[in-house]
Amino acid sequence: MKNYLKISTLIFTVMTMLSFFSCNDDDSGTIVSIPPGEGSLNLPPLDPQLVQEGKDIFRYDTFGDETFWTDVLQMNQVIESAVSPATALAVGLKVDASALPAAVVAAIQNGDVDLNDPQTTLVLLQLNAVVGVQGQVSKKPDGSLTLDRMGITCALCHSTVDNSFAPGIGNRLDGWPNRDLDPGLIISLSPALDQATRDVYKSWAPGIYDPRFNHDGLNNPVVIPPAYGLYGLPKAIFTGDGDIEHEVAGPVAYWNRYVAVTQMHGHGYFADARLDNWIVDHREDDDLVTEKLPALQAYQFSIAAPTPPEDTFDAAAAFRGKALFSGKAQCATCHSGPLFTDVIDGGKLHPQSASVAVDKDYVKRSATKQWRVTPLKGIWQHPPYFHDGSAATLADVVSRYNDVNNLKLSDTEKSDLTEYLKSI
Repeated sequence: MKNYLKISTLIFTVMTMLSFFSCNDDDSGTIVSIPPGEGSLNLPPLDPQLVQEGKDIFRYDTFGDETFWTDVLQMNQVIESAVSPATALAVGLKVDASALPAAVVAAIQNGDVDLNDPQTTLVLLQLNAVVGVQGQVSKKPDGSLTLDRMGITCALCHSTVDNSFAPGIGNRLDGWPNRDLDPGLIISLSPALDQATRDVYKSWAPGIYDPRFNHDGLNNPVVIPPAYGLYGLPKAIFTGDGDIEHEVAGPVAYWNRYVAVTQMHGHGYFADARLDNWIVDHREDDDLVTEKLPALQAYQFSIAAPTPPEDTFDAAAAFRGKALFSGKAQCATCHSGPLFTDVIDGGKLHPQSASVAVDKDYVKRSATKQWRVTPLKGIWQHPPYFHDGSAATLADVVSRYNDVNNLKLSDTEKSDLTEYLKSI
């Protein structure tokens, strides 16, 4: 893995150079206009072995965080005593249908499985079928199951399923944000929390999480972002905190380290002087994070943004909306280039005032104190929109920009632009 770290660093250095030269004219040094969503960054191919290793890490690796979720929060006891499959599905947890043996599938279909019994949840954990949750299950002397230890993985928040078997049960869709997941409500069930902290967690809505709360104590959650369509972005997350200058493995690896250590409480180390010199060290003599970062990032880089189903937008209207996107609506001013973001232009970021979201204060809690323009591919898939989820639909997004920027779009133009966004 140490060689992978060096390779990842080299790849990202080359990638950044290629990105620069693909967007500039060699003779004049002026920016060449690339239509939004078109062109290529000429990125190097990913190592298939590294990608596969990262896939396993993304889905199944807890980084040793059982020491927090079990030993501190005691969530194993909560699950064993009170979380049936019906309850788990109700709070947004997902079940991987491909992990279910044929006999279990048949029993569920025949109504022979009690989905209101926490013991059934422990069986699903034994089968490694609960997306993003790892559990060590054993038998008690009376034959009933007990959950000895449990931890979480990246897939808990950044995977969902296609509901092909039943709502909440289906094939994995890695990289898709789980906007059904209610992490605040789940965490609030811990008996280890005081009431004030529990109330904060319970105040969050499904699909919402605050990755800064345990650092600054402020309660200002954001939507769970997708983990697809990331390859080629020199800066990661809403505020562009992650880049190769602050994490040698790469920009997404920066945030992976942040989450693995400070949020999941995996055995690793995180430090960033830009965040009031915040240092979090959970290594306990065993760093289970650092060497996994290149592979984990490679897998996330391999996940392409999903293509919208053809029957979900009006193609003729989308064609007209595309012209508006680059013209009257001024979207391409920032959402430019192959990835629909100007961050590929030298890592460009924007001031706090540039956001049209209802909340503009979240950026103050970040390392950069600025916004990164969000790439738009796959935007049809993950409402609500903006970091604060303040726009329920893409039509709401268009209306917000129209009002704030005084674009004077007609109702037809707003509709056409919305259809184009749905087609990206």
